[in-house]
Amino acid sequence: MIIKNFEIDKFNNSNSNLHLIYGVNEGIKQDLINNIYLKNYEGDILKYDEHEVLNNIDEFISNLLTKSLFGDKKIIIISRATDKLYTLINDLLDREIIETKIIIKSSSLEKKSKLRNLFEKEHQLVCTPVYEDDVRALNLVIQNFLKVNKLSLSQEIKNILIERSKGDRINLKNELSKLKNLSLSKSKLNIDDVNKLSNLAENYSVFELSDNYLAKNSKKVSNILNENNYSSEDCILIIRTILNKCKRLLKIRNEIDNNISIDQVISSFKPPIFWKEKDIVKKQLKIWNKESLLNLIKELNKVELLIKKNVSSSKELIFDFLTNKCLD
Repeated sequence: MIIKNFEIDKFNNSNSNLHLIYGVNEGIKQDLINNIYLKNYEGDILKYDEHEVLNNIDEFISNLLTKSLFGDKKIIIISRATDKLYTLINDLLDREIIETKIIIKSSSLEKKSKLRNLFEKEHQLVCTPVYEDDVRALNLVIQNFLKVNKLSLSQEIKNILIERSKGDRINLKNELSKLKNLSLSKSKLNIDDVNKLSNLAENYSVFELSDNYLAKNSKKVSNILNENNYSSEDCILIIRTILNKCKRLLKIRNEIDNNISIDQVISSFKPPIFWKEKDIVKKQLKIWNKESLLNLIKELNKVELLIKKNVSSSKELIFDFLTNKCLD
């Protein structure tokens, strides 16, 4: 049975002992598990990766059927699940596991997935898909945090935090917690405080560098490279950030090539493209066609491998790649 994320408040977890939560948004997964199962819970919690379960199925079944030290109730969480779990879960349907809740987390399951289809079709099973947070959802995360902690932030600061979190509520909550600690010694927070405190801000030049590189703003790219002393890890991060942005452009390009307007694609794209990015994304799409993006992705993979093999020369390699090879 499918229960959508927005319907979860009506969900009674006593009606099912097996719950599949799948999708790329780890923050929502954790929020769902905390709110539905772990709030005020004091029993045993057993955590497994899928391979640990499959490598020791007898031990897993034994732990499943053994009574908890804290009473009869028990929660089991299985992470990184795939269709390899299908047979085991199907077998569990015939077992009495009334006092044990089994939560299964998966990053992605296709429509044809046997595990997903099992949870969607069986009435005694629960399946919840989760998707990337949009701006509205991230704003709600901020509002709830500020309300609980009796804090206030300007809308400008909220927008910066949302933009830099890149649709990840875990990142957002981490940065909000830091701002909360800072507020204990400072009554009013400004943008400089956010920039000094935020880990996201430390990597902001990486995002800016990536965007300007893909927009072929060669002067800006050179300035950013010269102003920052990037480590080898930073160089890998730069490559992967550009790579992710390339893949996003490729998805958008495919939609546009199917006669969908660029504004429509950008407005409805998932995960959302934040308002400050929209103009530069449009500029990038005018520069890169499908073939050139595919070629760039190949080049990025090559240069990442080269950096890993020549760590001491990583800065020179990234500088050469970004200023000479692909800004012609």
